[in-house]
Amino acid sequence: MMAHTAKQGKTLYFDCFSGISGDMTLGALLDIGLDLEELCEMLGCLELQGYCLRSEKVTRKGIAGTRAIVELNKATPIERNLPAILKLIEGAKLPPQVIENSSSIFKNLALAEAKVHGVPVEKVHFHEVGAVDAIVDIVGTAAALYLLEVDKVYCSPLPLGRGEVKTAHGMLPLPAPATLELLAMRKVPVEGRDCNFELVTPTGAALVATLASSFGQLPAIAVEKVGYGAGTIDPGYPNYLRAIIGKIDNEVALFEEKVAIIETAIDDLSPEIYGYLMEKLFEAGALDVYFSPIQMKKNRPAVHVTVLTAPSDIEAAREILFRETSTLGLRITSARKIMRPREVCTVQTQWGEVRVKYAPAADGQRILDYSPEYEDCLRVARESGIALKEVFRQVEENFRRQF
Repeated sequence: MMAHTAKQGKTLYFDCFSGISGDMTLGALLDIGLDLEELCEMLGCLELQGYCLRSEKVTRKGIAGTRAIVELNKATPIERNLPAILKLIEGAKLPPQVIENSSSIFKNLALAEAKVHGVPVEKVHFHEVGAVDAIVDIVGTAAALYLLEVDKVYCSPLPLGRGEVKTAHGMLPLPAPATLELLAMRKVPVEGRDCNFELVTPTGAALVATLASSFGQLPAIAVEKVGYGAGTIDPGYPNYLRAIIGKIDNEVALFEEKVAIIETAIDDLSPEIYGYLMEKLFEAGALDVYFSPIQMKKNRPAVHVTVLTAPSDIEAAREILFRETSTLGLRITSARKIMRPREVCTVQTQWGEVRVKYAPAADGQRILDYSPEYEDCLRVARESGIALKEVFRQVEENFRRQF
């Protein structure tokens, strides 16, 4: 989720029909109307030397777009760890929104790299993503959102290719391990493509995994501009990232995702098992699980089990249902999940920080609904001995005062 929002209320949608990378993102934003001089002026606040950012107009398969190019003056790449990169960003005289979003993107990259290589986050040394061009791509994108007055980012599902990619660690399989970890952090919907090249880079994955509020179809917006950011390879079709910018003219901006509904009816399972079943399904990534009492043929009482999950998690849920229950069959259907955008903020209380989930209005000036996070409130109640309902009331009161 976007770490911070800009002052105005524009919506940006990334249509990743050919994937996403850092340079494609910058190219698309330049093509949509971002002023290159303003961007370079903001990037100049960084104590970063040895590069020049320029752009060029290109035409790919009859579609005009923009290619962003970071020219390096030094051939030897510089390795940087996360503290060094954060110091570089936080020490720059950049708007707070740019600093916060840039830092969040690099922190997510570090978490993914740490998990892939099995080392603590502070021990991660970036190679490709710590190089000058990656820093320009990431900070440049955060700066572009500020300059374009974007406060909401949405993204399409991401296509993933196969094959191998050359990295500082040698040849690695595609999708790159760090890319998959980043996408798994947000449960980003993906789809396989029959191609032997990289469609989503770690930098591109980090950008959308951090900045996008949700992934799915284009939300209902009044389109103002469309931009195309060119990639470097020629796959035989227009290799672009398409960016669509506009304003949501409804009070409530809705977006949707594809989900799978798994159902089964069980009449011969011990009731004690259902609690454990729900726990295992949520651990496997289920979006929701619920049990409904029903009457089956011959008036047999039974439990109707319903599992809502992302399409990518169907296999895991299916395995758990067959292993943990007595069911002999499942029904799996596809559905559209239509939702209001939601944000998560942290509220200060006398017991520490508690998260609150809320639904903002499309104008960004009002809050339509909100709810304290149950797990956070439960922790406070257990640690303090205060009634859970009183914790909820206090958190809601603090939220209203702060927002």
